[in-house]
Amino acid sequence: MMKAILVDDERSALIQLERLLRADGRVEAAGMFNSATAALEYLASERADIVFLDIGMPEISGLEAAELIQQLDIDTHVVFVTAYSEYAIEAFELQALDYLLKPVHPQRLSKTIDRIAGKAKESKDPAPIKEPNVLCFQRLEITDSVTGHIDGAHFKWRTLKSQELFAYLLQNGREWISKQELLNVLWPDYIPEKAVVHLHTSIYQIRKAIKEWVYGTRLEFSLDRYRLILGSCTTDVEEFERGMTEIYASGRPDAARLDQVLGLYRGNYLEEHDYPWAYSKREKLRRKYIKGIMDAAANEMRAGHLRRAAERLQALQHKEPYSEEVCCQLLELYARMGDDKAAEEHYSSFTKLLEDDLGIHPEPSTRQLFERLFLQRPPQALT
Repeated sequence: MMKAILVDDERSALIQLERLLRADGRVEAAGMFNSATAALEYLASERADIVFLDIGMPEISGLEAAELIQQLDIDTHVVFVTAYSEYAIEAFELQALDYLLKPVHPQRLSKTIDRIAGKAKESKDPAPIKEPNVLCFQRLEITDSVTGHIDGAHFKWRTLKSQELFAYLLQNGREWISKQELLNVLWPDYIPEKAVVHLHTSIYQIRKAIKEWVYGTRLEFSLDRYRLILGSCTTDVEEFERGMTEIYASGRPDAARLDQVLGLYRGNYLEEHDYPWAYSKREKLRRKYIKGIMDAAANEMRAGHLRRAAERLQALQHKEPYSEEVCCQLLELYARMGDDKAAEEHYSSFTKLLEDDLGIHPEPSTRQLFERLFLQRPPQALT
């Protein structure tokens, strides 16, 4: 028999639900509490399979209490009980969470117990990946660091908002983020009551997901704030930033190590998701990447590998088509190679691209560099 506790500030509601459970016969009401605080104290030392939790609690809301319950034991099944909120019902249905409307009817309660009992009989959740990687360049993915995948498939999120919330908490590292900040950033246009429900249900989905898949990761809640603790997880962004810092701290970039770190950059940070709050970090990482590529090309130029350097810079110009900085380095490389034709074609196409797409001309410094290198000296033979 499953064990449950009932939490409601209305004594009559507790009594009615306890009678319905006794009549059903599949769930034992092990405790009844008229405050969420008392229920949490009980759960700190005792386990329950189910918590029937009223949303409208005066001391601590049912939604907040559910988060604290999940921190104690993510396997505890929370069934929300509500008498009013259309926003709560909408969010619960969207997130596939269990809820009961007051007054609770026997048939509806029976269906809820059927669903919970069915889940208990299902096969166990897959073991979480012990060496997970969180990838943020180009798109957010969670993969096995050994095989590159999770059971043959990429990690999937229950909703797009739970994915975005995870990404936002991830970007902020171990810092505590206030509930209000999360509401402002992710649900700015929602009615406050509706936004809060969506936040809480998204938090629930994240906790379930990381428990099932991501070993050692926790989503913590305290004093109306949240933070994500990755545990054994690593992220490609962290590896990239740490690698670039170590390389440049040494004074002169090591070519092999630099190439290894640059290989982590699959695309711009969270580019496919296009989160507005990620723009600033995306630009910082992009600038580091551009500098790394240009320094790698400079290493190749010093070693006499001019064509290899040209291929690297051409690929970068393709990714950063409006970059004056990349254009100038390519022009200097073509001058060293003595390839006036390639320089003229590149400068001409760069000029046309700026005019057609942006309605501007190259910077005076770029034009002056081209003229100094290729128009104010006799052509040289290709070396």
